[in-house]
Amino acid sequence: MSFWERIFSNEVLICAVAGWTVAQVLKTLIDFSLNKSFTPERLVGSGGMPSSHSATVCALTTSAGLSYGVESFEFAICFILASVVMYDAIGVRQETGKQAKLLNLIMEQDFFHLDNEQFQKKLKEFVGHTPLQVFAGAVLGILIAFLVHTGLF
Repeated sequence: MSFWERIFSNEVLICAVAGWTVAQVLKTLIDFSLNKSFTPERLVGSGGMPSSHSATVCALTTSAGLSYGVESFEFAICFILASVVMYDAIGVRQETGKQAKLLNLIMEQDFFHLDNEQFQKKLKEFVGHTPLQVFAGAVLGILIAFLVHTGLF
């Protein structure tokens, strides 16, 4: 079996990549329907609904559980990774986005003029997630893993 055949037969990897891909496409479609304009950055960017981070790690964890059993070390590693990633998405990264939004507002004020080109760039505000976005990504990832595992996806 060739290298690529082995890669494409790795169900756990396929589930994780499918989780990320589907979440990113849904995120882009949701953003398009809300803003009535296409933003290419949404296809690969972080933040937004649903969380692609959550979809990825939940698809990975669910697939590991289905493939190796929930008593396996593979599942344990994936579960801890998923917990950390989703906690971070809601906590630290959401706060980073709030701070970026506030700093961007400050930078737009008339009294705050900087000549340095570096300071004229806006900070990225879409970096974290609300609990609902993380939950939606988690459900999506779990669903994708079950669909891949049963051969429906």
